[in-house]
Amino acid sequence: MDSSRSAQRAIIQFLRAEGKHASQIYLRMKEVCGEQCLARCTIFRWFQRYEAGRVNIKDLPRPGQAHVVTNSATISGVDELIRQNRRITTREIAVELSISKGNYASHNPQKAWL
Repeated sequence: MDSSRSAQRAIIQFLRAEGKHASQIYLRMKEVCGEQCLARCTIFRWFQRYEAGRVNIKDLPRPGQAHVVTNSATISGVDELIRQNRRITTREIAVELSISKGNYASHNPQKAWL
């Protein structure tokens, strides 16, 4: 049984369309998904969303900083700096390209030792 969140949300949506109540859906999903089952309050929350007319099972985009922001200019800039100076540090790369040192290291694990 695929117990991913989106798969379980699809099950909630399907069973709600069949006329099942949130408590019935929770009990049924607990039997099928076992330990991987969504929390009871989460099932009830998604049930209410579908009752209100929501049709999408995916999460809505959240505000805040993007997790990964890379572009070809940054990548080529990093490569060029490394070619010019093999002993350059991540801090120097971050300052030179105006990017976060942490972001550089987390998105370039093979080069994080620089």
